[in-house]
Amino acid sequence: MTRIMAVFSIIQKSQLEGAKRLDAEYYQPEYLDLEKKLDSIETKTIDELSKSVVSFGAYSLTSYLEWQDSGVPYVNVGDIHEGYIDTSNIKHISEKVDEILRKSRVNNGQVLLTMAGTIGNAAVAHNLPRSMNANQAIAKITPIDDISPYYLVAFLNSKYGQLQTQREIVSSVQANIFLGPIKKFRVPLFDKASASAIENKYRDFLKTLEHSQSLYAQAENLLLEQLGLKDFKADEDLYSIVNFSEIKLASRMDAEYFQPKYEKLLEILKQSKPLIGLVKQAKRRAEIIPQKEYSYIEISDVNAGSGEVTSNSVLGKELPTNAKIKIEGGELLISKVRPTRGAVTIIPMDWKKDFIASGAFSVFDVSYPMGEYLQIVLRSLIGKLQMERPTTGTSYPTITDADVEHILIPILPEKMQQKIAKLVRESHEARKKAKELLEKAKHQVEELVENN
Repeated sequence: MTRIMAVFSIIQKSQLEGAKRLDAEYYQPEYLDLEKKLDSIETKTIDELSKSVVSFGAYSLTSYLEWQDSGVPYVNVGDIHEGYIDTSNIKHISEKVDEILRKSRVNNGQVLLTMAGTIGNAAVAHNLPRSMNANQAIAKITPIDDISPYYLVAFLNSKYGQLQTQREIVSSVQANIFLGPIKKFRVPLFDKASASAIENKYRDFLKTLEHSQSLYAQAENLLLEQLGLKDFKADEDLYSIVNFSEIKLASRMDAEYFQPKYEKLLEILKQSKPLIGLVKQAKRRAEIIPQKEYSYIEISDVNAGSGEVTSNSVLGKELPTNAKIKIEGGELLISKVRPTRGAVTIIPMDWKKDFIASGAFSVFDVSYPMGEYLQIVLRSLIGKLQMERPTTGTSYPTITDADVEHILIPILPEKMQQKIAKLVRESHEARKKAKELLEKAKHQVEELVENN
C-alpha cells in the first residue's frame, strides 16, 4: 500500500484579504515560505522599478498581422527562452503593421516575460539591430534608470522569480498570467556591487551565447559556400511542367511537390549519398517498467533554433504510447513532425541511463565528426527542403522514417567535413558554457536572498 502524505497550510484571515484569492494552491507552503523570505529583505515591486509594464494593447489589433519573409521582426512566446531571445526562426511583419502595433514594440534594454505557453521565461532585449514587435502574451518591462535589466532578468529566472510567476498562473482554457500580478512581483534590492556582479555574469552569458551562434553560422556558411548554395533562392514558382511518368513515380499529384526549387537543389546534390548509406538507424525498443522513472524526450524538447535538447521526468505508466526508443547517448535525432522547423539534435554522450525518445523521431547512431556534420546539413536549407517536399498533412505536417533515410547528404572532402564539424562542436561547447554562466548568475541571486 502506498501512503500519501497530505500537504496543507494554516493561514490567517488577514492574509486572504489582500490577495483576493481563496484557492488552496495559492497558499502552498513553498509560496508562504517565499513571502517570509522576501519580507526579511528590502524589496520593491516591478511596478515601482519600471517606467512601464505593458503587453500588446488592444487584442483586436491582431487581425492586422500578416507574415512576410522580411521586414520588422515579430517576437512570439516560443522565441523567448530562459535568458535570451532566439531569432533563428522569427517571423516578420510590414512597417505599416508595425506602426499600427507601435504600442507593442520592443526596444533595447527592455525585459520580456512570457505570459502564456511556456510561462515565466524572461530575457533582455539585447543588442537588437533594430526595433522588434511582440505578441500579446509577452509582458514588456522598461526598468527605471537605476535598475539593470540584466539583474532583473537574472532574478526573474531564478527560483524566487519563478515561484512568484508560478503562484500567479491562472488556468481556464489556457494557462496564463496577467499584467496586474506581474507588476506586484517583489524584487530584492542589494548593494550596487552585488547587483553589478550578477549583471556581469549575465552579460558574460549573452556574450558566450553570441559566440556560440557565430561559430554555428560560420559552419553553415562554409557548408553552403562549398556547395555553391550560399545565394540559393528557394522561391515558390507559380507553376511547373512535369511529365505523367514523374507523377506516377512519385505517387503524388499536388503542385507543391513539383516546385522547381526541389529539382534545383537535387541537381546540385547529384554527387551525394542517402543518409542511410552513411549511418544506421537505431531501433532499440524500450521496455517500459510502470513504476520506474524515465527521462522522456519529445519533439518540443528540441530547441529548433539552437538544436539544444532537454528532457522531462515521467513515470513509466504515464509515458505516452509513442515513447518507444531507448537512448544510450550520442544518437542523432531528427523530427518527423513539422520537420522543416529543424528539430535536429545530437544527444550528449553522458546521457546513458533511462532516457527514452518519442517515436516521432528518426534516430541514428552517429559519432564525431560525422554526427556534427550531419546535424548542420539537416538543419540547413539542404535538409529542410528535402524534408519539406514529402510532407503530408496540414496542421502537423509529417514525414516517414523512409523519407528521412533517403535524404541526400553532400559528400565534401574529409578535411572540409572535419573543419565544419569542429565549428559545430565548438558552438555546442560554447552554448554549454553560456548555460553554466546563466546558472551562476541565478544562483548568485538566490544566495543573496537566502543570506541577507
